[in-house]
Amino acid sequence: MTMTAKPLSGWLPRDVRARRPAALGRALALALRVGLFLGALLEGLTAAIAADPAVVFMAQVGRELTAAARTRSPGVIANVIQRHADVRVIGNYSLGAYRNRLAESDREAYYAGMVRFISRYAAGEAPKYPVVRVEWSNQSMRATSGVAVDSKVVLADGAEYEVRWLLGRYGSTYKVRDAMVLGFWMTPFLKKLFEDYIAQNGGNPRALMTALNR
Repeated sequence: MTMTAKPLSGWLPRDVRARRPAALGRALALALRVGLFLGALLEGLTAAIAADPAVVFMAQVGRELTAAARTRSPGVIANVIQRHADVRVIGNYSLGAYRNRLAESDREAYYAGMVRFISRYAAGEAPKYPVVRVEWSNQSMRATSGVAVDSKVVLADGAEYEVRWLLGRYGSTYKVRDAMVLGFWMTPFLKKLFEDYIAQNGGNPRALMTALNR
């Protein structure tokens, strides 16, 4: 049977459609803007802070995001996310109750679509939130599901936001698993959005995969 999925935002009630993507966009934009300034700001950190491997990892991510953002290309940003985000962990979690319904043969297409979805929002929203300063804690911290790196983002209008990055460790390196922005973690937000969309499209996660890859 041929299945035609609605656009990911198309099924949402109008008021929710206006709020939910905008909130996600703000969160992703702030997370991206932290990354954009990370490389430059970390140059002035003390040797003790620079020795923290989680901080060193985030510095590299920041440098690559800076270069990607200058292109203003969602595709280039997506390449950086693919390299440094814990894509499989984020993607599997975001399927929620439908995780086991997505065939293994569809997983890579789903992960790629999820990265494109995040990248489009980040590229579109980031310029709306000019960052003037980012302040970093001296040390990373152990977290329940990884390592946390805390920061404070100061925008041009004086607004301040606490941002916590959650990293998963893989041997001698890390992958970004989540970011808490505006008081909430982004992956539960994606999970709710994705689960709701799947539920509204017959409970088949392939509908989500199709929508993400449009």
